[in-house]
Amino acid sequence: MPDRPYTLLSCGMSLDGYLDSASDQRLILSNDADLDRVDAIRAESDAIMVGAATVRNDNPRLLVRDQERRDERVSRGLKPSPLKVTVTCQGRLDPRGRFFTTGESEKLVYCSSGGAPEARSRLGAVATVVDGGPRVTMRRMSEDLHERGVRRLMVEGGGTIHTQFLTENLADELHLVVAPFFVGDSRARRFVDDGPFPFQPGRPARLVDVRRIGEVVLLRYALSSRFEGAS
Repeated sequence: MPDRPYTLLSCGMSLDGYLDSASDQRLILSNDADLDRVDAIRAESDAIMVGAATVRNDNPRLLVRDQERRDERVSRGLKPSPLKVTVTCQGRLDPRGRFFTTGESEKLVYCSSGGAPEARSRLGAVATVVDGGPRVTMRRMSEDLHERGVRRLMVEGGGTIHTQFLTENLADELHLVVAPFFVGDSRARRFVDDGPFPFQPGRPARLVDVRRIGEVVLLRYALSSRFEGAS
């Protein structure tokens, strides 16, 4: 298999496995201590990825927040925050969104061949649009990122993106934070969709750490032989 980045999936969910509620109000699944943990992982990464739905719905900045971590990256000749990556079919994203307008790092938008012309017209001034072929796959995208020098990729969702990385067997590590409440609404978004996941009852993922962080719990899983125990 061609080279790809070491890939860590990061996700927060409710006790019943939801990433968000069905309402317009964003569901808070973490706390300050856990957000600082996530910030530290961002600072160690070469690129941070979210799907187009996350860009539209959450309007994320995807920056390293802690100034000491930002300064440490700069001391190593890096940008204060990692490269930002998203993937879309049609490229219908708002160039005024914080994904594009915040941070000094390059922004990459992987788009299907059919949507690439519109994506370049809409986003070409704020991002590099990459033609991902008839259908963008996470494998093809991962290989392209590796060719661009990305060695550590942090994937922060959403559910469709997590599903694709897991079912294509492209994830090396999973950090799953569980919040202490239920959503109880099937209209809401779950952690993953249906799919042929490599981890089944006869072949479970390897749990390597359980950590209480305030009222949330971090479950850390090794998903491949490339797992790095000191992340």
